[in-house]
Amino acid sequence: MKKVGLIINPVAGMGGSVGLKGTDHVVEEAVRRGAVPRSENRAKTALLELLPEKERILICTGPGAMGGELARKMGFQVKIFGAGGSGGMGFPDGLTGDSLAAALECTSASDTISLAQKIAEEQAELLLFAGGDGTARDIYKAVGVEQLCVGIPAGVKIHSPVYAKNPGAAGKLAAMWMSGQLKRCEEKEVLDIDEDAYRSGHISTSLYGYLKVPAEWTLTQNRKAPTPLSDEAAIESIAYEVTDHMEPDVVYLVGAGTTTRGVMEKLGLPNTLIGVDVIENGKVLENDAYGERILSHIRGKRAKLILTVTGGQGFLFGRGNQQLTPAVIRAVGKENLVILATRSKLAELRGNPLQVDTDDAELNKELCGYYKVITGYKEYTVCQVAAL
Repeated sequence: MKKVGLIINPVAGMGGSVGLKGTDHVVEEAVRRGAVPRSENRAKTALLELLPEKERILICTGPGAMGGELARKMGFQVKIFGAGGSGGMGFPDGLTGDSLAAALECTSASDTISLAQKIAEEQAELLLFAGGDGTARDIYKAVGVEQLCVGIPAGVKIHSPVYAKNPGAAGKLAAMWMSGQLKRCEEKEVLDIDEDAYRSGHISTSLYGYLKVPAEWTLTQNRKAPTPLSDEAAIESIAYEVTDHMEPDVVYLVGAGTTTRGVMEKLGLPNTLIGVDVIENGKVLENDAYGERILSHIRGKRAKLILTVTGGQGFLFGRGNQQLTPAVIRAVGKENLVILATRSKLAELRGNPLQVDTDDAELNKELCGYYKVITGYKEYTVCQVAAL
């Protein structure tokens, strides 16, 4: 039988939808704000691609929420390794509040590292792991470049190119490698930022090492690229174009990023660089809003969402802006998206379509199509949003 490793970080991504920009050290606060686990569902989407071969695959994983519970429910043959610590318990239905927070805290970075080492010792052909950049760092500490890996994007901030473009793409990569369709691999960077500094609006990315991943550029994401200083004039001209066309009595949601920050600066309003600000008639209704709080501002009103493209990756949703939940995106409507990007940022994508990776597969499909993107004052280009 072919062996596939599976590690799920149960808390990955929980802080995003509730405006915490990450989940490190803030699980209890995320739960208090109403966050729910999301990484297991994203891992499930990836494993669906391996189901046709489940009789010939052995999933090597940890107990409970670290992967064993999901793999067994899906009908895979499973080998469980103790993860160290408390062992990664599952989450019974109905857990909320302190009980859910306690369950989520049952695993740690040391559990991930220990489990990854055991999977590598088992000589798994491939290790699938669901998490964010912090999880990728833990996997690197455990196995270096000796173990072939594929990241299932489940975190808030995912700068590392060791991750697939979305969970389905991660599963396709794994299936193609296990079937022999893919035979070449390459080393990709493991990048991460300081979450505490990130929450304060300061972004500093560091390189921690490399992981070996299957080489298929159509399914893996690029590394996150910063906006170059040379784009300052372009950002200012984009801001003029946006503000010249703002309408009265329309609620504007201004998403994260340096390009959208230019709009707030042009209006003379305080801005949350890595959050969502809500404005109407030239006044801030709320800075750093998220989820249900955003919905409370736009119910019964016309609303537009101003957002930009992640540099180097081309994502509109799903990378660092999970505050824009599927419910928020649907409430605004795809016809009310105001997309901004400098010409240099679009050029980096080399003609590839823009991407969306929300937690709603149907919404991802609905968002596909062609959009006008503002690239300067009275300058536009048409870009495609496509699903893999």
